[in-house]
Amino acid sequence: MNKNRLVIGETELKSRLFLGTGRYPNPYIQEKAIEASGADVLTFALRRVNLNAPNEDAILQHFEGKQFTYLPNTSGAKNAEEAIRIARLARASGLSNWIKVEISVSEKTLLPDPIETLKTTEQLANEGFVVLPYTSDDPVLCKRLEEAGAAAVMPGGSPIGTGLGILNPYNISLIVEEANVPIIVDAGLGSARDVVEAMQLGVDGVLLNTAVAKAKDPVKMAEAMKLAIEAGRLSYMAGRIAKKRYATASSGLESLTLNE
Repeated sequence: MNKNRLVIGETELKSRLFLGTGRYPNPYIQEKAIEASGADVLTFALRRVNLNAPNEDAILQHFEGKQFTYLPNTSGAKNAEEAIRIARLARASGLSNWIKVEISVSEKTLLPDPIETLKTTEQLANEGFVVLPYTSDDPVLCKRLEEAGAAAVMPGGSPIGTGLGILNPYNISLIVEEANVPIIVDAGLGSARDVVEAMQLGVDGVLLNTAVAKAKDPVKMAEAMKLAIEAGRLSYMAGRIAKKRYATASSGLESLTLNE
């Protein structure tokens, strides 16, 4: 995997920001925020889309004539059977061959079901889907999802919509270290600072929705997130200095001489 390029499936992406399309104040702000973000990939819940006439759907009409990769998700599915059925319907409608597997059993935490997510990922990958499973920040599970055929793995930084940021940076760094597919942090990021932290851990991108859509100014926040990804990625590639317990003089005290 070439870390200087982001390729998922057979698609090379220019932007490392994946953006959700829900919860914006109105379609105009949504469109302006998407433009400011520079995102290539847009995600949305399939339950919100009219799969009988996707070209006439009220959500997708706002993106007509623009070049995006659609990443529909299976939000609302309670098990593998439901998620697989939703994905098949989306592909049959001509909407997308990409699918974000999202299976939650608790409306309170919206934490992903690891067993059902793994089953769904394996089945859909075998059917030729480009599968991006949303999962917990468990390094072992993330590796199992990769082995099951995931085109990219999407561990959460913290629960969906909380804005708590990266709760376990150690786990995220382990996931990145072991991965042979792109790692996209999905869920829980609330600010540009959170995005920079995620990118400095070496992830390949981030997926955001609430942090942008519910900001006081979604358009400005979208641009801030775009810049944060660029800064965090550049910092990661540059290589940070090691952390030390005590100070080191930048000028080198041993080289100083006193004038008499």
